[in-house]
Amino acid sequence: MVDFGSSLKVLRLKANMTQAQLALKLGLTKSVISAYETGLRLPSYDILIHIAKIFNVSTDYLLGLENRKDIDLSGLTQEEIDALLHLIRVMKK
Repeated sequence: MVDFGSSLKVLRLKANMTQAQLALKLGLTKSVISAYETGLRLPSYDILIHIAKIFNVSTDYLLGLENRKDIDLSGLTQEEIDALLHLIRVMKK
């Protein structure tokens, strides 16, 4: 769980969300979110699952057990996105 705090911070910033906004969604305080991000505290299993759902990632990703990369598809047409997704599926086989 060494990477949890940094993973959480990166996801939160990518979502243009403040610590206070995330805390509100989770029913926590801003100071708890800060403690998570700095590694002073770790979330309960319930909170971990809720965080994963908010950011649409797996708990393994949050815990640093899964190496997942995000790709910025903004500016692409739906046809281009579909072609890239098809290429990714082919490469994974």
